[in-house]
Amino acid sequence: MIHGELRCVEVVQSYLDKIETSAHLNAYVAVYAEEALNRASQLDQKKHDPTTWGNLYGVVIGLKDVLCYEGHEVTGSSAILKNHQAIYSATAVQRLIDQDAIIIGNLNCDEFAMGSSNENSVYGNVLNALDESRVPGGSSGGSAVAVQADLCMVSLGSDTGGSVRQPADFCGILGIKPGYGRISRYGLLAYASSFDQIGLFSKNTEDLALVLSVISGVDEFDSTCSNETVPNYVSALKEEKKFKIAYFPESLEHPSLDPEIRKSIETLIIQLKSDGHTVEPVSFNYLDHIVPAYYVLTTAEASSNLSRYDGIKFGYRTPGPIEDLNALYKKTRSEGFGNEVKKRIMLGTFVLSTGYYDAYFAKAQQVRRLIVEKTDEVFSSYELIIMPTVPSTAFRFGEKSNDAIEMFLGDLYTVYANLAGIPGISIPLFKHSNGMPFGLQAMSNRLQETVLLQFSNQLLRQSD
Repeated sequence: MIHGELRCVEVVQSYLDKIETSAHLNAYVAVYAEEALNRASQLDQKKHDPTTWGNLYGVVIGLKDVLCYEGHEVTGSSAILKNHQAIYSATAVQRLIDQDAIIIGNLNCDEFAMGSSNENSVYGNVLNALDESRVPGGSSGGSAVAVQADLCMVSLGSDTGGSVRQPADFCGILGIKPGYGRISRYGLLAYASSFDQIGLFSKNTEDLALVLSVISGVDEFDSTCSNETVPNYVSALKEEKKFKIAYFPESLEHPSLDPEIRKSIETLIIQLKSDGHTVEPVSFNYLDHIVPAYYVLTTAEASSNLSRYDGIKFGYRTPGPIEDLNALYKKTRSEGFGNEVKKRIMLGTFVLSTGYYDAYFAKAQQVRRLIVEKTDEVFSSYELIIMPTVPSTAFRFGEKSNDAIEMFLGDLYTVYANLAGIPGISIPLFKHSNGMPFGLQAMSNRLQETVLLQFSNQLLRQSD
């Protein structure tokens, strides 16, 4: 919030100045400078009457380029949606505006949120502000860097398999993916509809709690949105408690995990026990099945969702001479989609095809059901599950570009929460000997974001 003599216009201008000097980071694909200043000026008109303020009065927010904002471009960082303007605002975006937030710009991401490094954007790479030779993570890389580099107060991203938590880990900030259904997906460009969820980035739990309170809740435009009452996340932060925590030994013993990350989390487990929390190992035998099941299911859903981008109704259409309708579809989609998106569409089409559906898609659904059942069993005895967020710290550009398996394994720990539909958060607690930050991932039972925020708040206060 804006207090004292500081005006909203001054705050917005300071962010615009930082965005200009940090333009080489490529976090923003569009900056709404004039609009944001006008909005700030309007808010300043009611500065001396706090009774008229919305809950997010003067909070400067950036939006990932997969969220519709009426009258503004939304492209999913893809050539196939070049110059496409949203004709309505996403429910989450509208709720921000209704509570006096200031939307300052649109943030870069992997094309259609497909990627773990932000190397798949039509706008080019986003740079990690801590080490510009390293990736910021993906797919919400621009959203993470915008908060990391103080180019906005809070940003929104989307998380289908870790696209908020992984870049938060790489950039040393907080990133939360609420439980499936907590935030309406209306106005979010779809990647995999049963996995997608809007998430948030911030440098403190108070801002996360406040913004999450505003954008959560039932929405008549999204039938998958939960009807459960949204808790008062902000007041819940004040509560001190001891938690019952589970961890999967298999996650710490996995060969892909960096030894320093393993050691840091094992040390933290000892510390949590000494602080009076219950922390116990629970066997989880599905770890090596998580990533294959995730990629079978999400690519299948992506194949279906992205079929709407055909050059007929909206977005890019190939300008070349066309023989027939099928040729128009083929040429438009070949030119409009990037390599990563095309790869996932083809994989999804394959696993849904006759003769392969039962062997791949149906089997992956069965694995998902087993994971959900195991998750329910764990949460019958524990409030939290902790594990690494990512197996390594931020890697260098190009380091994994030619190794799809290694890139996919980077999602090993984050896709679990999306498969199970539970909330997850990455908490920035550690620093590697290579100078890069990394976090602890915590997950709670469905729609129990309060527990995540309380736990994160306590850990961050203790680490200060």
